[in-house]
Amino acid sequence: MKLSEQQIREFEELGYLFLPNVFTPEEMDILNAEVPGIFAQRRDEVIREKGSDAPRSAFYVQTWNEVFGLVARHPRLVEPAMQLLGSDKLYMHQFKINAKAAFDGAVWQWHQDYATWYNDDDMPEPKAMNIALFLAEANEFNGPLMFIPRSHRKGRLEAGHDTTTTSYPLWTIDNDTITRLVNEGGIVAPKGPPGSVLLFHGNIVHASGSNLTPWSRWILYLSLNRCDNAIRRFKRPTWIANRDFTPIEMLPDDCLIQYARRRASAAE
Repeated sequence: MKLSEQQIREFEELGYLFLPNVFTPEEMDILNAEVPGIFAQRRDEVIREKGSDAPRSAFYVQTWNEVFGLVARHPRLVEPAMQLLGSDKLYMHQFKINAKAAFDGAVWQWHQDYATWYNDDDMPEPKAMNIALFLAEANEFNGPLMFIPRSHRKGRLEAGHDTTTTSYPLWTIDNDTITRLVNEGGIVAPKGPPGSVLLFHGNIVHASGSNLTPWSRWILYLSLNRCDNAIRRFKRPTWIANRDFTPIEMLPDDCLIQYARRRASAAE
């Protein structure tokens, strides 16, 4: 899936691009059938909320779930990143499903992802980005992602290492800086149905609130990095900061549908 020149300009201007209904309901049913079983597993890669058994994130899922191994190489997710990052040689720096569980989903503090990639992983430059696939609806109530438009143009900002607020340590931005950025650029919260895709720059400032609703907000994230920008520090586990820099080889566009048909045929 190739982006238009107008879409590329919008991404470069705002730091994000929202594309509703990129995947079909049939494809989303295939993916979502796997999610409860993924979050139910007891393994290092499945992180729980602080003080709760509710899932927060499931990492590296593409290596231990066959269906998500397919979507990790899906052209509707990988090809736009190749355009925006200016390279056809990208590797998967991080792959995760964030749960934002009903009633128990906690906040993600204001941050830039590149701050963590730089401070923890020694990623040389912000030549990596996120591609988010909405597995469940994101609405105004269930903790949608919030962005400060154009904040990616400020470069990497000063950040402090917050290891106490939630169960996942994060390099976060202080309130005074957030106030100044919001006064300049405002806040947006892209919302939409399952199958929508959200692409955003590694330096855009973003956060999400807690989820007090009965609707879980599942989002799959591919953090793709240029192979010539590979990380140089390996203090985090490989399931959080991948050490395999092999370029991604895209699969056919109908890979999920063909997988479901093969599985149905085998079950007959």
